[in-house]
Amino acid sequence: MGTALVYHEDMTATRLLWDDPECEIECPERLVAALDGLRQQGLEQRCLRLSAYKASEEELGLVHSQEYVALVRKTQTLDQGELQALSKQFDAVYFHPSTFHCARLAVGAALQLVDAVLTGTVQNGLALVRPPGHHSQRAAANGFCVFNNVAIAAKHAKQKYGLNRILIVDWDVHHGQGTQYIFSDDPSVLYFSWHRYEHGCFWPFLQESDADAVGQGQGRGFTVNLPWNQVGMGNADYLAAFLNVLLPLAFEFDPELVLVSAGFDSAIGDPEGQMQATPECFAHLTQLLQVLAGGRVCAVLEGGYHLESLAQSVCMMVQTLLGDSTPPLLGPMMPCQRFEDWSWGWGVEVEGRFPALLLPTVPWSPSSVSGQPRPLTGQASNKVSLNLGWWVNFGLLFGGCHSELLLDVAPVLSPSTYSSEGRSLPLLSEDPTNEVAGDRLSPFLDRLALCPTPPVHTAVALTVPAATLALPPGVLHQEGSPLREETKAWVRPHESLFQDKALAALEKILYLLDGILDGQVNSGLAAMPALAAAATLGVIIQRCLSLGAQRLFCVALGQLDRPLDLADDGRILWLNITGEEAATQSMFHITTPLPGTTGGFLSCILGLVLPLAYGFQPDMVLVSLGPAHGLQDPHAALLTAMLRGPAGGRILALVEEDSIPHLVRTLARVLHGEAPPNLGPFLMASPKDIQALMYLKGKLEPQWKLLQVAAPLPGPCSLVA
Repeated sequence: MGTALVYHEDMTATRLLWDDPECEIECPERLVAALDGLRQQGLEQRCLRLSAYKASEEELGLVHSQEYVALVRKTQTLDQGELQALSKQFDAVYFHPSTFHCARLAVGAALQLVDAVLTGTVQNGLALVRPPGHHSQRAAANGFCVFNNVAIAAKHAKQKYGLNRILIVDWDVHHGQGTQYIFSDDPSVLYFSWHRYEHGCFWPFLQESDADAVGQGQGRGFTVNLPWNQVGMGNADYLAAFLNVLLPLAFEFDPELVLVSAGFDSAIGDPEGQMQATPECFAHLTQLLQVLAGGRVCAVLEGGYHLESLAQSVCMMVQTLLGDSTPPLLGPMMPCQRFEDWSWGWGVEVEGRFPALLLPTVPWSPSSVSGQPRPLTGQASNKVSLNLGWWVNFGLLFGGCHSELLLDVAPVLSPSTYSSEGRSLPLLSEDPTNEVAGDRLSPFLDRLALCPTPPVHTAVALTVPAATLALPPGVLHQEGSPLREETKAWVRPHESLFQDKALAALEKILYLLDGILDGQVNSGLAAMPALAAAATLGVIIQRCLSLGAQRLFCVALGQLDRPLDLADDGRILWLNITGEEAATQSMFHITTPLPGTTGGFLSCILGLVLPLAYGFQPDMVLVSLGPAHGLQDPHAALLTAMLRGPAGGRILALVEEDSIPHLVRTLARVLHGEAPPNLGPFLMASPKDIQALMYLKGKLEPQWKLLQVAAPLPGPCSLVA
């Protein structure tokens, strides 16, 4: 349905009129740089361009008091001295005669974006606004923020459209305490924020920015703070936070809308954040959010004070919202050298009981599945706690035996501060003046030219006419070509491929594969003969390696064994998701059981499949749904959609012929950029699935560093079935 870009030139009108080093970084050039970047990359032209309207005072009143709105309105008539005196009454704020006008436009842009998404005019979008909003409170400006744009947008979505579950993701480097205060007792809004904290020594210097601030009353458990206590967090750290904290909760919460407080002062080069996440990281974070809420994602600009880094990050996000491939993440995927460096610990409850689904005041154990939830007894171990015990899915990734995630986050500088060439990158925090020289940032950004869009976004190679499948517009149905001589040699040992039908299918698949590997096609979907599935997959792997693929990630479901003639030399990471036992023949040959519940399946994806995929950094991903694969269409679609990121969109999904038409149609849609269908009711993972996952984590984490973020269980755990 497209992507909206909401903006108004008048929002560049406000600027600081007196000398104030603290406030001077919030300048009109921020919007100009972001918009210029979008235009230069041809991204603005691809969006539905909407001119922001001014929010009404009634709309401002969804969050702010009448007295505060009147106070801001009065700034239109104040002289410079009066504006400066009023500004000093607030923390890190400046007013301008145009502030009221610009701030109303910023709110209006957020509301217009939400309207466009929730009415189906577009799928998603970005509101480029200033002043930002997430620090603003009911009756106070704060931290450059006048009106809380995202909070008002959430209230608007609830009031006008009757939404009951809204996820707000705040990846600005500062804590959005204004948003937290507004929704602290509201269970219909799940607020997640990571932010630079440094044990309370970084602005806004608040205790409630720490991990133990979890909301209150009915909203207890719906505020999630992940405080960074040191600078230098990089791509792998941000990705690990999404996979291990945000997404487990988000899937269980099942939002109807995702709002992003998109602050890019958390990107590399920014003098405020002093973090190491490169702009393409935000493309990957955006893509991970797009599998939620049917893809309804509304991003609203917050901070971002290094103009080049800001512009590149905005471009990366918009490119992803438009459905383009995400560029590969730079550097090794190592959040930290050891689990202890993040200082994540676990409070293990007496008897190792599970918490309850969305029951923040009445946790439960697995033994109460068939009856009423019953309160737990005993005390959890004590540290600063994130108090996420009532979220079932949160426990699944970490053994299911805790009630509280204990965070006293004190990370070392992440080893992700290495370039793709293996050279150590300069830590921007080393500059005592907090000024980032252009020649220090440019090496990062020079490598971040947006990936050229292939001529064909998605292609299919099927054995039935595409017209019978109702595929999405723009999906190309490709024919085949005769096999190459070297390919014929690979086919000869496989008698099942010599049947005319099997050979014709293989020709189509290999023609499609060639298009993906040479950059003419972004992603593909192909049907393989049921009686020749294993042989077909073996030939495909050989073709990938012969055409220069250095790292191939193969996810095989069902009765598809790893071809025996493949060398275990690190070029192929083979993950077989079957009904069998968990096993590791090597660090590159892994078998895991197919979980039987929604919670178990999500834990497998977030806790195993994606950490392996991002850690391996493949050139190509193969997803093969072989005989008796056991996946329902929504589960297969989610797996495929989430594997689009690690290889920059280069993914080939293989299905059996008898899977046509529904699975083919569903997979074609997610490969083409649509959100996967909802998984249905959430059911917790079985103890067997949890034990299998933890067994594999323990075996694999020496090689795959993203698996080290999850803590090993501190002791024996009683899994009561």
